[in-house]
Amino acid sequence: MVMVTVRSGAARDFDAMERRRKQAARLFRQGTSQADVARELEVSRQSVSRWHAEWTSGGTTALRAAGRAGRLPQLDQSDLRKVERRLAKGPLANGYPTDMWTLQRVSEVIEAETGVAYHPGHVWRLLRQMGWSRQRPARRAIERDDEAIANWVKKDWPRVKKTPDAARPGSASKMKAGSPSSPR
Repeated sequence: MVMVTVRSGAARDFDAMERRRKQAARLFRQGTSQADVARELEVSRQSVSRWHAEWTSGGTTALRAAGRAGRLPQLDQSDLRKVERRLAKGPLANGYPTDMWTLQRVSEVIEAETGVAYHPGHVWRLLRQMGWSRQRPARRAIERDDEAIANWVKKDWPRVKKTPDAARPGSASKMKAGSPSSPR
C-alpha cells in the first residue's frame, strides 16, 4: 500500500483511491449516470466527469494509479548519505568559524556536495528526513560555579527574600484590622 502524507497531516491512500476509480468504471459499464456515481462513491461530480472521460478514451486501465504525487525529490538517498557524512564531521571541519550548524550553513554544504541549491528555509525538511533534530546550545557562562550558586541559594537567599511578616496574621481584607473604617 502506498500512502503519502499531505500538508494537512492526513494521509492519502493511493490504493483506495484507485479502487474507487475502478468501482466508478464498473458503474459506468452498467450505465449508471455520472451524478449517481458521484453520489454513490461520495466524490465530486468534477472527479467523476474526469474519470468518465479517461474511462471512455482508455478503459479501466486509464483509471490506474499514476504513481507518486507531487514533485520528485532533487536529492536521492545516495546524495543524502554524502551530505550526512559531511554534516557529521561538524561545522568546524567544514570551514565554519563556530561549532554550530545553521540552516544557511547546511544549505551551503548541500550545494557544495551535490550541486543542488536549497533555500535555507527548506533545509530543515531534509534534516528531519535524515533524522536530525533542532537543538540549541546551552547558554551557560564558562565561569559559572554551580557549588557557589547552591551555597548562596541555601544561605543568602532566605535572608534577602521578601516574605510576609510571620509575626502578624495575614488578612484577606483590603482594610487593615483596627482602622476606623473597618467594621467592628
